[in-house]
Amino acid sequence: MSSNTNFMLAIENLTVSFDGFKAIEDLNFYMDESELRVIIGPNGAGKTTLLDMICGKTRASEGSIKFRGKELTRMHEHRIVWEGVGRKFQTPSIYEELSVFDNLEASYPRGRSVFGALAFKRDEEVLQRIHEVAEEIQLETRLDDLAGLLSHGQKQWLEIGMLLIQDPKLLMLDEPVAGMSVSEREATAKLLRKISQGRSVIVIEHDMEFVASLGGKVMVLHQGKILAEGDMQSVKQDKRVIDVYLGH
Repeated sequence: MSSNTNFMLAIENLTVSFDGFKAIEDLNFYMDESELRVIIGPNGAGKTTLLDMICGKTRASEGSIKFRGKELTRMHEHRIVWEGVGRKFQTPSIYEELSVFDNLEASYPRGRSVFGALAFKRDEEVLQRIHEVAEEIQLETRLDDLAGLLSHGQKQWLEIGMLLIQDPKLLMLDEPVAGMSVSEREATAKLLRKISQGRSVIVIEHDMEFVASLGGKVMVLHQGKILAEGDMQSVKQDKRVIDVYLGH
């Protein structure tokens, strides 16, 4: 076991089995504060399962997930969110019949107790935060529009905004640019690079051009294990990665 106190996220000897099949096997993975990490790999490699385990949706069979020194494997999902882990799934889950403003306001953390929620009022601090986030996700001119009227890419940005307003220390995104136009993809890469200044971001992605545009460290998963790690250039030239993934 290494000393994992200096890492924001330290995953050690992580394994999960479904009916004897090991979706993640003896995985060790470390991440620093304000790091942008992209996970690539063939379908069935265990990418989404890994995110499910970090956010508590799937329980580990063995091993440890420490986030800022706290063990997550025995924590409930909502507690993990409180600790500062935000997760975005592949399909955007926004309130289409509400305005962009209302979607962001509904996501604002209203205190950790029932009393906190009751005492919540739309004060200056909340308004300021909503406008800050709206500007960051390029929707400041759309605050009054219904979320259902946004383009596919803008809906994805809104959902990222709904997570940002909770100020997570780790943000996890599953294929954020699937179905986006080229200009939306470029804007998303820029957004994620900006977001990762001050918080850590994990992105699962298949679009290699997008991965390259993010910069950051790339990790290749294959059959629940790490096959290779490094920058995009070195990973792209790794013969094992070409064989199991990029060559297809």
